[in-house]
Amino acid sequence: MRLDESDAQHASRSWWDGDAGRYHREHQGYFDTFYWCPERVTEEDADLLGDLTDLDVLEVGCGSAPCSRWLARRRSPHLLVAFDLSAGMLAQAESSLNLVQADATAMPFADNSFDLVFSSFGAIPFVAHPETVMQEAARVLRPGGRFVFSVNHPMRWIFPDDPGPAGLVAQISYFDRSPYVETEDGTVTYVETHRTIGDRVRDLVAANFRIDSIIEPEWPDDLTENWGQWSPLRGHIFPGSIIFCSTYAP
Repeated sequence: MRLDESDAQHASRSWWDGDAGRYHREHQGYFDTFYWCPERVTEEDADLLGDLTDLDVLEVGCGSAPCSRWLARRRSPHLLVAFDLSAGMLAQAESSLNLVQADATAMPFADNSFDLVFSSFGAIPFVAHPETVMQEAARVLRPGGRFVFSVNHPMRWIFPDDPGPAGLVAQISYFDRSPYVETEDGTVTYVETHRTIGDRVRDLVAANFRIDSIIEPEWPDDLTENWGQWSPLRGHIFPGSIIFCSTYAP
């Protein structure tokens, strides 16, 4: 089906508002630190953001902002702002943080406002036009600023969302970019979009980003828990997440 940004925005806001409580109950313990992905890559170990002293930092699609909370305590940036579309998710966040309810495709910040923009599985997979998020990240960044984000690995699109053996059988074309959409009584209730790795690279380059690194986390041997479609079975065979590290170079 055709999907416009207003449909995606309404669906994502409604979905995460309604799911915030269950999501946090189900994944207790995951929000105690800064994880980049279900493979449990931590910022403490990976150090993808580096020294934030004197930097102005923006988190895109923060959910309940566990990543920003960790950064505020461990990295002490000059300014740290986190935003999400869902009021329900933001209500789960620590009130001491600088939180904003906003849309990632129309960030309510002035041009050249930040030195670093990051997103851990936030917003990018759930908008109709992900390239707009790249353009907005570039707009609010100062020249030389960095944009680091993680999303579900594009190759996961070809497999069903099943952590077991059924999730090992490819069923959908990697090149099928039609969105995954759930509806109820004709109303769009959930949206997830797909872009290939090449698409992500082109979107970043078109927004004047230089790609510094692409990380495909391996499943750790000591992680035995499933997280939705992410599981040891699948994770030891093919990647579930991907992290892009880039620099704004207009």
